[in-house]
Amino acid sequence: MIRILIVDDHPVVRAGLTSMLDTQPGLEVIGSASTGVEALEIAARHKPDLMLLDLRMPAMNGIETLQELKKQKLPTRVIVLTNFEMDEDIYRAVQAGAHGYLLKSTTQEEMITAIQAVNQGRRHIPPRIAERLAERMSRSSLTARELEILEMMVKGLTNKQIGSALLISENTVRNHVNSILEKLEVQDRTEAATTAIQQGIISLT
Repeated sequence: MIRILIVDDHPVVRAGLTSMLDTQPGLEVIGSASTGVEALEIAARHKPDLMLLDLRMPAMNGIETLQELKKQKLPTRVIVLTNFEMDEDIYRAVQAGAHGYLLKSTTQEEMITAIQAVNQGRRHIPPRIAERLAERMSRSSLTARELEILEMMVKGLTNKQIGSALLISENTVRNHVNSILEKLEVQDRTEAATTAIQQGIISLT
């Protein structure tokens, strides 16, 4: 029997998944949680085999929950179940320790296949998602300073304004901007800002 914990801040999603999975032979939903904090408490207490984890939750999001799960050395394996397929979301989830990545629009059949595969120690990432992950991993990662500057670029700040805010020279900002353009494989600041938002590197919220 594969013991499953469902983690999602929407009650309808939790109820729907519980109802769907509990009727399947070999699967048992041992509980559900609406927050990452609650999920970690249940995981520590009941040691479920597998967690279906939403990415976007208030207070503690899915990535932070994954990181904490790893830090606490809890044995529960995790499939991220989300509406989002942004490159950065996929990359961060896998980096944080997710064993599978599914969209909420996935079929019941694929979800059960993924649960069984991950429970057996394998990864399950659909081909289209895997392709995007491979593309993201092939690009050089932005440094913390570059991310900081990119966020300011998205807000429309000039090199001079960025330099003033970060107490660095305009020339240093220009060098960082050039590096960002190269890593994102874009031609200019506008394209860099658009790409950063589309891929989920920078969030507007």
